[in-house]
Amino acid sequence: MSVTLAANPDFASFDPLAALGRLSRDADWLGLRFVEEHTHRRAVRNGRPEHNAATFERGVMIEALVDGQIAYAATSDLTNEGLDRAAQQATDTARRLAGFRVFPFAAERERPPIRGQFHAVSERWLDSLSLAEFSDRLVQVCQHLRVSERIVTTVAEATLVETRMRYVSTNGSDIDQTFMLIGQHFAAIAHDRGATQQRSLNGPHARCWQGGLEHFDWDDLYGECERVGREALELLEAENCPTEKLDLILAPDQMLLQIHESIGHPLELDRILGDERNYAGWSFVKPDDFGTLAYGSPLLNVTFNPTLQGEFATYGFDDAGAAANREYLIREGRLLRGLGSRESQARLGLPGVANFRASSWNRAPIDRMGNINLEPGVSSLPDMIAAVESGIFMEANRSWSIDDYRNKFQFGCEYARLIEDGRLTRTVKNPNYRGVTVPFWHSLAAVGAADSFRPFGTPYCGKGEPNQVIRVGHAAPPCLFRGVDVFGGAE
Repeated sequence: MSVTLAANPDFASFDPLAALGRLSRDADWLGLRFVEEHTHRRAVRNGRPEHNAATFERGVMIEALVDGQIAYAATSDLTNEGLDRAAQQATDTARRLAGFRVFPFAAERERPPIRGQFHAVSERWLDSLSLAEFSDRLVQVCQHLRVSERIVTTVAEATLVETRMRYVSTNGSDIDQTFMLIGQHFAAIAHDRGATQQRSLNGPHARCWQGGLEHFDWDDLYGECERVGREALELLEAENCPTEKLDLILAPDQMLLQIHESIGHPLELDRILGDERNYAGWSFVKPDDFGTLAYGSPLLNVTFNPTLQGEFATYGFDDAGAAANREYLIREGRLLRGLGSRESQARLGLPGVANFRASSWNRAPIDRMGNINLEPGVSSLPDMIAAVESGIFMEANRSWSIDDYRNKFQFGCEYARLIEDGRLTRTVKNPNYRGVTVPFWHSLAAVGAADSFRPFGTPYCGKGEPNQVIRVGHAAPPCLFRGVDVFGGAE
């Protein structure tokens, strides 16, 4: 039996533009965002299938502008009556709130008409492999992870998602986008004599990209998973990470977390405005920091890049129709631009990007990260290691903690090796490091070259009330930081 995640035939029968034309026009402006999503997830634990599921959802979010106020209402009832009820609810809410608005919005400024398409491409989708064959591959992954009797748990998970989105508005916007997304998680837990250690391939759920089965090079995965199993055993025998100030090299799969927490979230303009302060927190960044703050060393170059093919949050337009382009957020260490929608840009008078995004059809867009990448430098990893007299090389995120202002942090990794006199030496377990955002980025002393630049992502970035869990991408090379506080699990 083979299964395809091709779009439901009903998608073709629902015409968002025609539906918008049938809605009553009590509002000054209306927008309609239709989303249809198919998800297929399979998980194997200890060589046995654990979770096999295919889900399908679709619905419409309608936004209405009345007297300078925008409000939203969602529905999965795509009949004329259901859409009319949602449109009327959004209109009535906008009208009721207009007298209390914090800022007057205008369709010609916050929702100008835009037309376009973005269609992700996959070389091979799930219809090219039977479910039995796919499950058997994941079973074999677990077998390769279990390199010893001391590996007590093995996990192999895969998720494939196909999303279709159409956004139309009464002033002429018409945007059609499709996305094909995959996620992988492969992990081994080792236990012996009361000690337990986990090692995964690039950290939990970091292996996320746009595309399909072309990302499953099974022979390569089998070899990589055997390495993961061996490294889990190494950690059982390893000494604890030392507690001292060391030079630190972070692999790209940990740079994912470092960029996400200490650059991505602090630069979200809604946090800077205070909109998220009671849930996701504020930011140490102030409006007058843009254009002036030296965020890091001159080697720090960070872009918002929703155009990088294959990265997890690549798209053509955000969920309010803004065209997505590559922009520098930080250039040669200087903070230039924030992550904010047209609404946030207007309220703060600051430049932003096309990052007004919603996690589903039943959520209103808010300021969210897309692809936030640390651009490559010129150093090779061997040269970085050779330049370190006393240091540590850490891989794959295990834990994170950062304050409400995205300023003070401490992060833990799965696996590390000491660097002594320019050479990688002993493996150590429970490696952690701590810092303060701006001083930490000022300690950046070397950035890996383009051939070491790797994209990863996460499907689990949470924010907003009601909560929205959204997909983001982060790409980076390995990076060297000087004089970082490092500590082990005993502390």
